[in-house]
Amino acid sequence: MIKEFKQFLLRGNVVDLAVGVVVGAAFGTIITALVSDILTPLISAIAKVPDFSGTYFMLNGSKFMYGHFINALISFLLVSATIFFFVVKPMNLLISRSHKEPPADPTTKKCIECLSEIPIDAKRCSHCTQVIV
Repeated sequence: MIKEFKQFLLRGNVVDLAVGVVVGAAFGTIITALVSDILTPLISAIAKVPDFSGTYFMLNGSKFMYGHFINALISFLLVSATIFFFVVKPMNLLISRSHKEPPADPTTKKCIECLSEIPIDAKRCSHCTQVIV
């Protein structure tokens, strides 16, 4: 049973998943730090509104904290934009540069006698009537 458990743990999928989760968590920390420490203060400096969490309205004695929702929405938009512009776009650019389109299959060939272009399936040249093998 221990041998089977060891074999299960050392499968590629389990190890790849574990590495992906750890790297994803570390990357999430980096993105969160970028948004909270750089982008949010930058927006606060421009908009002169550092935090919306204190904004609310009262209705029949109930307090509606819509400012917290606005903060969460802004944070979501900043994280999404950061991931898109700093991860997705550069990766798409790298992938597009690395993948070259394979050349299309030729549709013509040269006649061995007169060197004119003829269809690839032709058995005889239409210009010099040479038999093509």
